[in-house]
Amino acid sequence: MAQKRVRLIVAYDGTNYHGWQVQNNGITIESELNRCLSELLSEPIEVIGASRTDAGVHALGNVAVFDTSARMPAEKISYALNQRLPEDIRIQKSEEVPADWHPRYCNSRKTYEYRIYRGEFALPTKRLYSLFTYHKLDAEKMQTAAEFFVGEHDFKSFCQVNAQVRSTVRTITQVKVYEEGADVVIRVTGNGFLYNMVRIIAGTLLEVGQGKRNPYEIPDIIAAKNREAAGPTAPAHGLTLIKYEFL
Repeated sequence: MAQKRVRLIVAYDGTNYHGWQVQNNGITIESELNRCLSELLSEPIEVIGASRTDAGVHALGNVAVFDTSARMPAEKISYALNQRLPEDIRIQKSEEVPADWHPRYCNSRKTYEYRIYRGEFALPTKRLYSLFTYHKLDAEKMQTAAEFFVGEHDFKSFCQVNAQVRSTVRTITQVKVYEEGADVVIRVTGNGFLYNMVRIIAGTLLEVGQGKRNPYEIPDIIAAKNREAAGPTAPAHGLTLIKYEFL
């Protein structure tokens, strides 16, 4: 029977998962997709994900593909799969793509948001999706600092130590810091990101917002190519993968 390749747009609350990628020590988004798809289509299925988000990170539009011999139309798989998946994972769209289409080997850009809630006290309803701080943040200074990230740079200072990558050069096309009520949102778009890169950028911008760093230090931090030069890695739960765009 002829095979087809199906692309999924996947939204999830990452709170209860050990990240995207299949692991031996816990349930992941990928393992749940594989389990439910294999049951639904009555054949072993292993998805290929576009972005391997960390434990606790959320997504509105991660992308995965898989091959199947099932007769079910690709566009109907989303409806049937959502009947089986846990309620904190939902397919937003399913569609057939060319057999050689691979989410990691095509030109794309993705957008992340890191959300910070400012208040005298934490709000329980925001605790899973934003970082709480009682510190005042200067969003204008954060935006000034953010602009230095735009362009092609070696982001080794903003990568987890010992990450296994061929190159630490990446291109960021936009970084915006804006206020939304009591929230400060850091929105980053680029062609790809290193391990923990957006969270380290967020942690560094937080220090700028708190007055612990000068916004004009960013070029020197980038030039240092040293993880110790940048700020802390911001907690995972404030981060959401907003969308993937294929160019």
